[in-house]
Amino acid sequence: MLVMLGGLAILAVVLAFGFYLHVKALMASAPKPGAVTVSDTVVRPSAWQSRMKAVGTLSAVHGVELTTQVAGVIKTIAVRSGAQVRAGEVLVTLDAAPEEAQLASLQAAADLAHTTLERARRLMTGQTVTQAAIDADEANLKVKQALVDQQKALIAQKTLRAPFSGRLGILQVNLGQYLTPGTRIASLQDLRAMHDDFVVPQIDIARLSRGQPVSVRVDAYAGRVFHGQITAINSEVDLNTRNVTVRATVPNPDGLLRPGMFVHTEVTTGAPRELLTLPASAITYNSYGASVYVVVPAKTGTGKIVQQVFVTTGPTRGDQVTVLNGLKAGQTVVTSGQLKLSPGAAVRIDNAVQPPDAVHPKPAEQ
Repeated sequence: MLVMLGGLAILAVVLAFGFYLHVKALMASAPKPGAVTVSDTVVRPSAWQSRMKAVGTLSAVHGVELTTQVAGVIKTIAVRSGAQVRAGEVLVTLDAAPEEAQLASLQAAADLAHTTLERARRLMTGQTVTQAAIDADEANLKVKQALVDQQKALIAQKTLRAPFSGRLGILQVNLGQYLTPGTRIASLQDLRAMHDDFVVPQIDIARLSRGQPVSVRVDAYAGRVFHGQITAINSEVDLNTRNVTVRATVPNPDGLLRPGMFVHTEVTTGAPRELLTLPASAITYNSYGASVYVVVPAKTGTGKIVQQVFVTTGPTRGDQVTVLNGLKAGQTVVTSGQLKLSPGAAVRIDNAVQPPDAVHPKPAEQ
């Protein structure tokens, strides 16, 4: 019985060892996984200019809603919607016939007062008129002349002139229309220069000063950059948002920018410095932090493998991300194909197609 049990035990050991050798042989003969195709780039330092980003709203340096000061019926409209006008140019006139008739009456009264005063002065030489009478006539003439001047000013208000050179908006009135004081006639905007008003958190106010350069981009003109500078910083902080309003002035010689446009504003702050940059596609983000795959020579053979390295990222611009810690200049980093990688995986480099790495990327064409 003992001999039988011992034989069975030996047989079990022999079978187990044989199975182990068989599995090992199968594993040795199994095809090894191939190298993963990736693209890569060399980590290099780039000149990095710190910038503050904000969304602003444009307004004309000189812009106004034209209105009438007095009531009246429109007699003439001398301009068209959208016209370029000069300072002092007549835009709209109101019917002033009643006021002109009143002016004629007042002028006649003033002329009579002047004649009366001159007659009194001649009679004074014969001592037939007192000085008191002369003084009364002089005062009467001044009153009559003041009424004439007042009526002339009222008639002048019947003519609307351009307060400055600029471009008219769409006219909101028609010939023969009766206007009340304050009726909106049209918008007049001087488009040669624009104000860009934007807000920044109060913590950033120390980084701003008058004269700092700004760059402005508008969705309507993709790829076009307009340059200006900060001309004013508000003297108070908004109590609700704790933000500060900043104003930049942007030359607009072509008249492309229009009041009311939303713009993307960047303010240049500080001196340029050298920072390591990578395409944004090279960075992998997970719950443990940001990481990249660094390409290194394989320990055996002539191929290449990757090592996962955790990094600290910084500011971004366009398609680029700055790397503050974790990498050194000259290292090679995978830029695409990371989803198939794991630490130690073999890779094959194919840089026929590279991911975007532009400082100011252009939007895709519609």
